Amino acid sequence: MTPPSARWAWDSGGRAGPAARPAGRVSRRSDERGGATVVAVACLGVLLVVGSALGVVAAMVVAHRVAQAAADLSVLAGATDLAAGGDPCGRASAVALANGAQLTACSVAGDAVTVEVEVDGPRWLGQHHALGAQARAGPAP
Repeated sequence: MTPPSARWAWDSGGRAGPAARPAGRVSRRSDERGGATVVAVACLGVLLVVGSALGVVAAMVVAHRVAQAAADLSVLAGATDLAAGGDPCGRASAVALANGAQLTACSVAGDAVTVEVEVDGPRWLGQHHALGAQARAGPAP
């Protein structure tokens, strides 16, 4: 074990500090220059990917809410038209289109109307999915 006097040196002010390195010995610090830059760039890359993924998830949630709102409004319009003696599926289709959705299914069973709609979901990394929703309006089953 190295004696403490060999590991520490005192300057002219009486403060202790690490001893000077012997001549010919290279400091490790000069070999590690730029290491923090690599770590920082890697962290920024990870943050960019995570942020992009969160943006896609948020867009999917918004698209699903749009689909559900369009389904709810379409089925209510269809049920109102059914009560008035009109064409409930035609009215539901028109309301779905007005709300940015495509009517994919419509059925009438007695006084109840059921619809299914789809909206385009977000595109990310070449993937594209339609998000759907369904709704029913009428007396309790």
